[in-house]
Amino acid sequence: MKKIISLTLLFWCALSVFAQSIHVATYNIRQRNQVDSGNMWIDRKEKVCNLIKYHDFDIFGVQEAFKDQMDDMQKLLPKYASIGVGRDDGKDKGEHSAIWYKKERFKVIKSGTFWLSPTDTEKPNKGWDAALPRICTWGVFEDKTNGKQFIMMNTHFDHVGRIARSESAKLMLQKAKELASNLPLIISGDLNVNEKDEAYFTLANSPSIQDTYELSPIVYEPNSSFNGWGKSLEKKSRIDHIFVSKPFNILRYGILTDTYLGKYPSDHFPVSVHMEW
Repeated sequence: MKKIISLTLLFWCALSVFAQSIHVATYNIRQRNQVDSGNMWIDRKEKVCNLIKYHDFDIFGVQEAFKDQMDDMQKLLPKYASIGVGRDDGKDKGEHSAIWYKKERFKVIKSGTFWLSPTDTEKPNKGWDAALPRICTWGVFEDKTNGKQFIMMNTHFDHVGRIARSESAKLMLQKAKELASNLPLIISGDLNVNEKDEAYFTLANSPSIQDTYELSPIVYEPNSSFNGWGKSLEKKSRIDHIFVSKPFNILRYGILTDTYLGKYPSDHFPVSVHMEW
């Protein structure tokens, strides 16, 4: 009997080492903008952060986060830290496509930012037909629960440039190989295209990664991931995406439609993926 109990304990210990769950998300939090009457950041910031805390994301990418918003989030999310810089100067100015992570769970091995551009990926500039400079923040993380490492890349594709979006997808895959070709990969972001666009297909049909939506045995998709403050809801349309490589095993996928007093924390819903590895 003691031998059976010992073997059972050994089995469950092995599972805890080799099959750790991880909760990943991507969330366009909407920039602080004076045109958003009734949906100002000062009124939304606690709702955004409370949503993050309640759903208990382990690691997540954000888009449209400006420096003051990053500072607010850090105050409201003390258990998290972040990596990322502003796209306008490589420091604080402009949008941050930052990655937030639980400090107790993950250790940053190395990190950086590159610009989505055919000419210079190291300095602020606009690429192809993009209306604005666009960036990708990346980090190699070590999961303290099992010692394994992975790379996560988070981005926000241009809202105007069709060529820029298509070429940005190709550049993301190229950079992933250059930065950490031997590590499991997570790509998150607001691609500004749905699942029927060329830029999406470049990523989803690549040999290295797949769309978590397609991999998940459980999908919660009550509506589109973009809501436009409730004015642009569609039955189905995903412009916010999470892609992964092996060995991540997807458990469930959801578009989280939390609201407060009939309002929305952002003009996008967060996309949430539970997986194990």
